[in-house]
Amino acid sequence: MIKTFTDLDIYNDSYQLAMEVFWLSRKFPKEEVYSLTSQMVRSSRSVAANISEGWSKRNYEQIFKQQLITSLGSNGETETWLDFAKDCNYLDEKTHLDLINKNSEIGKKINRLHQTWKTF
Repeated sequence: MIKTFTDLDIYNDSYQLAMEVFWLSRKFPKEEVYSLTSQMVRSSRSVAANISEGWSKRNYEQIFKQQLITSLGSNGETETWLDFAKDCNYLDEKTHLDLINKNSEIGKKINRLHQTWKTF
């Protein structure tokens, strides 16, 4: 039974990815702190944050679904920042592919939740 947003697999997956992105970004050059690093960390955190915010509004189906759409937008943004990090040689190919795959799975799960959610 799902009692809180922390019981949602999609929340936990997105939170874990955001933490992984955060710890990896700490190794980026200091000159990226206010650009790539902060953008990448913010967008990855926004995925989980919008899921939790939406959950608190779940009795209003359209509002919850809108939060999931916003979360999907942040998910897409995170992918772009991960690509930048790889192309700037801050992430190796293997790490990049692992993060991209996790991010893609999260996006698919958000999409499924959006398609199947019904407020009763």
